[in-house]
Amino acid sequence: MISIRKISKRYGTGSGILAVDNVSLEVGPGEVLGFLGPNGAGKSTTMKMVTGFLTPTSGTAVVCGRDVVEDPVGVKAAIGYLPEGAPNYPDMTVRSFLDFIAQVRGFSGREKHRRIDTVVDRVQLRGVLHQPIETLSKGFKRRVGLAQSMLHDPPVLILDEPTDGLDPNQKHEVRNVIRALATSADHQNSGRSVVLSTHILEEVEAVCTRAIIIAKGKLLVDGTPADLRAMSKYHNAVTLTVIPPSGAGGEPLSVAKELGDIKWVAAVEDKGVVHVPVSPAGPGGPRQTLTLVPKGGRPLLGDVTSMCKSKGWSIETIAVEGGRLDDVFRTLTTKDAANTGPVAEPVGGAA
Repeated sequence: MISIRKISKRYGTGSGILAVDNVSLEVGPGEVLGFLGPNGAGKSTTMKMVTGFLTPTSGTAVVCGRDVVEDPVGVKAAIGYLPEGAPNYPDMTVRSFLDFIAQVRGFSGREKHRRIDTVVDRVQLRGVLHQPIETLSKGFKRRVGLAQSMLHDPPVLILDEPTDGLDPNQKHEVRNVIRALATSADHQNSGRSVVLSTHILEEVEAVCTRAIIIAKGKLLVDGTPADLRAMSKYHNAVTLTVIPPSGAGGEPLSVAKELGDIKWVAAVEDKGVVHVPVSPAGPGGPRQTLTLVPKGGRPLLGDVTSMCKSKGWSIETIAVEGGRLDDVFRTLTTKDAANTGPVAEPVGGAA
């Protein structure tokens, strides 16, 4: 549904500012693609080129078979777009704004009212329908923007920070809407394509079937959330809480060094010893919590449990990590950051 081939965008004349540098990717039906990157990485610029609001300096972007340069109106008809900041007409009420957008999209009469009612219920705007948009909270303004993007039931949704400003309950509701939109098979029995830009890594885990990371205008990685987690140094890391042995004077002895001597342990993150009071849940006493980081993602669980058993240490809790997206994001996007900073995106780049 979306095919981007070696797309670039340079602002200004001469060398200018290279905001997007030779990016290629495809998004299929039913996919929810998370678009990750630090501020100024080129995310919004890429989205504006895909939606036809910015012309690429080089390369091509095709949406549902339509080229964004050759048929920009056809591309806009196939896309629902929620831009950064969710710009709306502040003096309009929510109802009048959605009515206006529906007319722009070519709807009238019963069909127009049906579509407005559908999106109002989907993003829960019924309680503010007759309020001027300028009186709404940031979260409700965001929901109005999301509603207008869905009015024409598009096969492709491009959402720039769709849950920005929403409270946890509202985020949960909007994520459910996005998942439902992607998987509903009412577009040639294939579902929609959704691309969402976000800074919230939890959102990628909760919603996305795939994620890419972009920095300094370049695409760094493309894979499922599990693929990205597997790139983390914490992939297969073991976090455990043990009852440490006591020394001659009765004080607890750290077990960090001995666990760190296991062959495939690269590092030990010792969270220290705490004294737990006696409670109905169990006996009190010292507890030590550690995270063992593996070498090259090597599984550690068997070696760790074997050592604890041989030493007579009681394991209170133990868990194996799949990896941490924040660790992968930080590692990839800060590489060589001291030498070259992120590319700046001009404010208000799209008309």
